[in-house]
Amino acid sequence: MVNVSQPVDTAPRISILDLAIIGSNQTARDAFANSVQLAQRAEARGYERVWYAEHHNMAAIASSATSVLIAHVANHTSSIRLGAGGVMLPNHSPLVIAEQFGTLATLHPGRIDLGLGRAPGSDQTTIRAMRRDLRASDHFPDDVMELQGYLRGESRVEGVVAVPGAGTDVPLYILGSSLFGARLAARLGLPYGFASHFSPGALLQAVELYRNEFEPSEQLGEPYVIAGVNVIAADDADHAQDQFIHVRRSRVARFLTPGRDLTDEQADAVLASPQGQQLAQMMHYSAVGEAEEVATYLREFAHHAQVDEVITAHASPTIEDRLRSVDLVADTLDPVRL
Repeated sequence: MVNVSQPVDTAPRISILDLAIIGSNQTARDAFANSVQLAQRAEARGYERVWYAEHHNMAAIASSATSVLIAHVANHTSSIRLGAGGVMLPNHSPLVIAEQFGTLATLHPGRIDLGLGRAPGSDQTTIRAMRRDLRASDHFPDDVMELQGYLRGESRVEGVVAVPGAGTDVPLYILGSSLFGARLAARLGLPYGFASHFSPGALLQAVELYRNEFEPSEQLGEPYVIAGVNVIAADDADHAQDQFIHVRRSRVARFLTPGRDLTDEQADAVLASPQGQQLAQMMHYSAVGEAEEVATYLREFAHHAQVDEVITAHASPTIEDRLRSVDLVADTLDPVRL
């Protein structure tokens, strides 16, 4: 639990990170249908936005073609903001991403966000399969500025215009889990998103650095921070904890023993190991329990970390439980509408 010295009454803005999880005995098509349901529920309940993350070669995550998934969900919703949380820019050319998100913004004006990260979103073998230059991350700041130029219609590459894309001004967000991203977001005057739902270690230091070094820009006049929290809200605390145990066991299988089915006893044994403890620490920021407990956690987390918006990764194993979790958070924090 996050500890703060004073009770916190103010509810932060709440959004959703959807990894398009492929559940047990499900297909990617099932995951996409679940993503549509989740976004529709988030829209009905007044969440700020739903983002999708680029990951590759992960059997349980279907959001690899991020822009395509955003287009699909946008066609089944009408008002909620949708975006990448994020696109791993070193995997792509800035022009292609400008064209993709310029197309999305043209089709769905005022609804598209573009979060950018510099990690590969996968393992070394997959990086080679993507024909990715291992040095591409070194050019991330320049690539961000090139991409921003395309979207503003102020291309930094003479004679090259993003069509569609130019003049759409799709808002950019710098995403990260280290001080590098915080410093870059501050220097460029862009909103900053911290991946504390799986990499919590540098959260407080990164947010402090970003706020201290922020320089206003054309897009943003004041610092704006989003941070991730794993959420499982349920009608019964025991049911929430049971789901959390299931999620932790599933992550062991996904990250530490890919391709192997583990019994519950084997998964728990791995979790008890030093490697398993490290994996469990990745979920340090997790709000699990009944609605009031989860809402209190999210308020205190936002105050503790000094963030403006909490992006919630609803981790329940089934879509029914994820939708219930989304509803309970909305009911209790009440910045949202029916």
